[in-house]
Amino acid sequence: MVGDNFDEISKVAGKEVESGTVIKTRIAASWANKLELDLVEISPKGKPPVCKIIDLKKFLYERKKREKELKAKQVKVVIKEIRFGPNTDDHDFEFKLKHAKSFLEDGAKVKAYVQFKGRSIVFKDRGRTLLKRFVAELAELSVTDYPPKMEDRRMHVTLSPKKSAKSK
Repeated sequence: MVGDNFDEISKVAGKEVESGTVIKTRIAASWANKLELDLVEISPKGKPPVCKIIDLKKFLYERKKREKELKAKQVKVVIKEIRFGPNTDDHDFEFKLKHAKSFLEDGAKVKAYVQFKGRSIVFKDRGRTLLKRFVAELAELSVTDYPPKMEDRRMHVTLSPKKSAKSK
């Protein structure tokens, strides 16, 4: 067992204790108290539980800093929606197509859908051809995640930008 003098205490805090050394909790707590550090339980389920003498505030600060860096490196997926009606005119289609191109160039996903209201549900074939035309126009900038599909009164398709497009 490790003694109770200060040189040995500083070795413990400096991680110079052999692994597998079992020290009583009271002694470890007094060492931490003398060094003005904290005794932190690292692995409570171990036999015996594993503890470490560290500065807890510094440890929490560094962990929070690491988590913030990881969060900043994550890629945020932005989905822009474009709504059509089954009877959308060519000019409106071109206008919305221009917006979709700019969204894809910025690195955002585009979800295009045709909303069927009331009796317009009988024009499902027009909605499908409209979305297929939309996908064909954007084929050079995007990849289709799935073919146009119908859910309730809405037919939709999602497009992802190709890798060559600049990302945010």
